[in-house]
Amino acid sequence: MVGCVATQVLLAYLVSDLAWYWILLVAYFGGAFFSHTLFVTIHEAAHNLIFKKTWQNTAAGIFANFPTVVPTAISFKNFHLQHHVHQGVHELDADLPDWYEAKLIRNYSIGKAIWLFFFPLFQVIRTLRCREVAAVDRYVVANIAAQLAFDVAIVYFFGWPALLYLFMSFWFSVGFHPLGARWIQEHYLTLDPEQETYSYYGRLNGINLNVGFHNEHHDLPSVPWTKLPELKALAPEFYEPLLHHTSYTKLFLRFVFDQEISLYSRITRPRRDQRETASASH
Repeated sequence: MVGCVATQVLLAYLVSDLAWYWILLVAYFGGAFFSHTLFVTIHEAAHNLIFKKTWQNTAAGIFANFPTVVPTAISFKNFHLQHHVHQGVHELDADLPDWYEAKLIRNYSIGKAIWLFFFPLFQVIRTLRCREVAAVDRYVVANIAAQLAFDVAIVYFFGWPALLYLFMSFWFSVGFHPLGARWIQEHYLTLDPEQETYSYYGRLNGINLNVGFHNEHHDLPSVPWTKLPELKALAPEFYEPLLHHTSYTKLFLRFVFDQEISLYSRITRPRRDQRETASASH
């Protein structure tokens, strides 16, 4: 985490005198990887897997958030934990696309490409439907304040081009980039209409802290990234039979051009109140 933050700050300084198109190229082919790795460390902090105490993990998440430019670490934590508890429930799982997203994008290649490019924006809009999650708390405020201070410091010492580099590194890392295929890999029904969650066992796990071990992570969210390969090895009877991905680039291209895959390619569950009513009736 410290190494990625330091590298991004250094690269922001080095590209600050370059033309905007060079900045975008460096962000796409370099910065996006560091930014995505930092996103994974934020994810680890959200599950309290870096330190023993919650406040230490909160601080770590805010620190890892710095090169992202936009204060998202604590908000991500609040919504992501609901994803684990209420996966597939539209009003509680912000990882699930909105109905309007699916209708707007449908299964057209150009639509899916646009959706991937603007994925960070769609992700923010989704949170508005999850009204049970606290959108603002003291940790969110601390995240915003710390992030603003960092952004101001970058602009003051290195200039606006440096901030542009950091922002575009973040934008590419979760959007129109092979790394953006991670969002398709995790829960889109790309290989089997009955398998809801998929893992990725490719080379980028070495860079992105085993983020591809997603079935393993959902089974035991309290296991840190360093132990996920070991978890898979300990339970081959559970994980070996499951279909998985080995290439983000291949999946990225397939998602964009395969009209059989759309934003509807997800398993959804009834609303929680409907489930509770059905259970009470039973």
